[in-house]
Amino acid sequence: MTKFTSSLILGCSALVLSACGPDDLASPGTGGNITINNPPATPAPTPAPTGTPTVTAAGSCPTINGPALVDNGTISGPTGSYRRCTLPARFTASTTLPYFAGVIYEMDGRVDVGSDGGPTPDGSDGADDTNVTLTIEPGAIIYASGSSFLMVNRGNEIQAVGTAARPIIFTSRDNVVGFNSDTSSGQWGGIVLAGRAPVTDCIAPGATPGTTGCERQVEGAAQPALFGGATRNDSSGRMSYVQIRYSGFVLSGDNELQSLTTGGTGTGTQLDNIMSFNSSDDGVEFFGGSVNVKNLIVVGAEDDSLDTDTGVKANLQNVLAIQREGAGDAIIEADSTNALIDSTPRQNTRISNATFIHRNAAAGQALRFRGGTDYALTNTVVFAPNSTCVRIDDSETIRAANAALDDVGPVRFESVVLTCADPFRSGSNGVSEADATTLFNNGSNTEASFTSTLMTFINGANENGVAAFDPTVFGSFFTNLGYIGAVNSSGNAWYAGWTCNSAAADFGTNTGSCSTLPVY
Repeated sequence: MTKFTSSLILGCSALVLSACGPDDLASPGTGGNITINNPPATPAPTPAPTGTPTVTAAGSCPTINGPALVDNGTISGPTGSYRRCTLPARFTASTTLPYFAGVIYEMDGRVDVGSDGGPTPDGSDGADDTNVTLTIEPGAIIYASGSSFLMVNRGNEIQAVGTAARPIIFTSRDNVVGFNSDTSSGQWGGIVLAGRAPVTDCIAPGATPGTTGCERQVEGAAQPALFGGATRNDSSGRMSYVQIRYSGFVLSGDNELQSLTTGGTGTGTQLDNIMSFNSSDDGVEFFGGSVNVKNLIVVGAEDDSLDTDTGVKANLQNVLAIQREGAGDAIIEADSTNALIDSTPRQNTRISNATFIHRNAAAGQALRFRGGTDYALTNTVVFAPNSTCVRIDDSETIRAANAALDDVGPVRFESVVLTCADPFRSGSNGVSEADATTLFNNGSNTEASFTSTLMTFINGANENGVAAFDPTVFGSFFTNLGYIGAVNSSGNAWYAGWTCNSAAADFGTNTGSCSTLPVY
């Protein structure tokens, strides 16, 4: 194997992404319109200096529609004290969680949004949709601990839409009270969106993949938490300008949640400006369905940054995935090798404009493609100076296109540059190092021995000298940005404001350190 050297110029900021595979889900809930008990005017977003205790607990919790919030007194940390308003176990009516200074929301166990409406939207499966929408206002902070997680069930939605100045923050209790550092992780479950779009690897023996008979369960859930169906345009709502910190609690055995898990979500679901920070498992994991994400940041994931599985059709643009020193597995883990490798729908993930910073020399590779996945990686910068960059497993992953198998052909690389200790390694089940090398070199404007001039995660002269690929050939989701990487210059600060900073990735002026809460 050939060794390569590279230069990484420390600069403005950095990011990371991570993900896992699908298995079991869990559910909580409650809902409705809101009446405010303590309505101080919403102040302008002027974050206080980090560590300055300026927050005073509100006098009471807001009144919401459906089961009431429980006033559990106050909780205090470095930024002040907060009225602790505990969410109901299940939202049973459409509800808004408002932002007020001095109010913080607590998840005490699994919290379900509505009840599971089953795999069909018309009730023919015997389960009627509860049609609950949980709306969360910009600036709201929700915390949890242990096995607590938020479960948005089929036939219900979340509308967690923050702003660049006031993102919505999901975090842990230790983050609130000031116990966390840059290496803390795994302190609560995460967020699960369950939809009824097609999935594979059915839990019912003999079920046909991609149909209403094919369902899966969220990993580790003790109670039923199902996803899957045949409604490709299904909606689980919208999440935008959201931080998810310190997630990934082990639910049982090797089953643990990641920051964001989607199971069978449909094209009606909108995801953008999402940050995962220090998940003890994957950063994000997409199981089946259709997933479209713009502006995704994964920092400090301790397993894979981006995990995709069970027939997902995914499009992602503007992706930053940054590991912590000494932590993390692969940046990409695409599908899994099993007896269901030719089930359809087959996974087809397309990524454009990504920057991947892989720092853990103990991990086997930065990018792993297997399980017969279809994958296109375009306009991407991979910096893994201590690791192998690309591994491909399974002959099904590199075979020619076959419409009958929903197979669009081998993994595709276009305008991708690698800075690695070794660019390629041999895989398993019939894929050699030479096979991976040939596939990579078949792409346009690829370079396996690239000299990086990254300024942390911002392109330098060498990156901006690479001709870009036009990703709009994959569909209207993509924009032809005309450059490779996630960030071509300091002036292109799409990550600014709504992120948080750590030793792994400094994004400049934003909500401040990830180890403390913002004060507005």
